[in-house]
Amino acid sequence: MDMRTKLIHAGFDKKLYDGASSVPVFQASTFHQPNPLKFGKYCYARVDNPTRHALETAIAELEGAKFGFAFASGIAAVSSVLMLFQPGDHLVVGIDIYGGTYQVLTTVFKQWGLQTTFVDSTNLIAVKKALTPRTKAIIIETPSNPILKITDLAAISKIAHENKILAITDNTFMTPFLQKPLDFNFDIVIHSATKYIGGHSDIVAGLAVTNNKKLAQKLRMIQIAFGAILGPQDCWLAIRGLKTLAVRINTQQESAQQMALWLLRHPKIKKVYYPGLKNHPGRDIHFKQAKGPGAMIAFELKTAASALKFLRSVKIPLVAVSLGSVESILSYPVVMSHAAMSPKQRRERGVNDSLIRFSVGLESVDDLKKDFANALKNR
Repeated sequence: MDMRTKLIHAGFDKKLYDGASSVPVFQASTFHQPNPLKFGKYCYARVDNPTRHALETAIAELEGAKFGFAFASGIAAVSSVLMLFQPGDHLVVGIDIYGGTYQVLTTVFKQWGLQTTFVDSTNLIAVKKALTPRTKAIIIETPSNPILKITDLAAISKIAHENKILAITDNTFMTPFLQKPLDFNFDIVIHSATKYIGGHSDIVAGLAVTNNKKLAQKLRMIQIAFGAILGPQDCWLAIRGLKTLAVRINTQQESAQQMALWLLRHPKIKKVYYPGLKNHPGRDIHFKQAKGPGAMIAFELKTAASALKFLRSVKIPLVAVSLGSVESILSYPVVMSHAAMSPKQRRERGVNDSLIRFSVGLESVDDLKKDFANALKNR
């Protein structure tokens, strides 16, 4: 079945709920048990809820997984996955990752005793060298946040499994519509569903999937015990977002391709990062594992002052945290997504004070070009 069809119908049995066209919002915290010694399918909303179950079924089906989990935020999904590990365990993590993941690893889980080595995951030799007898997982993003570095999914999973450790990735930028890491033998895939899956800047949500039954049982226990679950209303909104994911991303990445080329030619722009550009590092690898370049661009102006003036001058995009919505969003990583890192750590990752991250929305490309051109005048 084509992914466009799956996105609309995944997770929902139309025979249920008297033929309703969408899953109901079960705004219930608890469920009656006719037999107190034998609970029914649902007992308490932290444990399970029919609306959440529909979303979890949908994301599992779309990622080609057997098990799906919905969490209260993307970082709740990340943190719940990290709870699979114990104090003293070691992780190898891609150096170019979402700042929230970096923050939770270097604060909460560092205090917990989880050890982390950050490496350039595009450098397979460096990844191998970072492994220790205590290493339990390799965690990466591709394309990465914010400068869209490309990591070879198949190569990373091979390294992980040769060393009997887990391969974990954050697939937020690509979504299952463009990239399915489980097809490359990854063990766990994580999403911030706040972004493209929700798609309208109106929910905060996280998802995780796996094909491994033992991992799923552990994640299920963590989900119930820790309680960072997604509420039914937000689950319903995420399901609704999935239905339009294909048409949104197809249009957004077409616009992103045009905007990336426009930025590349503009004299005020120093550098452009976008997997759809012919000179983007790792482009060939990306198109072996993904069906499109996506709709995220990063670009540098010549100075920090120019970047700030540009951000203050644009009229159409939001200048804000987050990405993946119907409206274009410009982010300033040094004070937004990667603010938790020191200036030195940001520099090591290519996150400088002239860098802007651009989530391309559904607006007219011509309007975006005009707006950007005006904002770049005299910068």
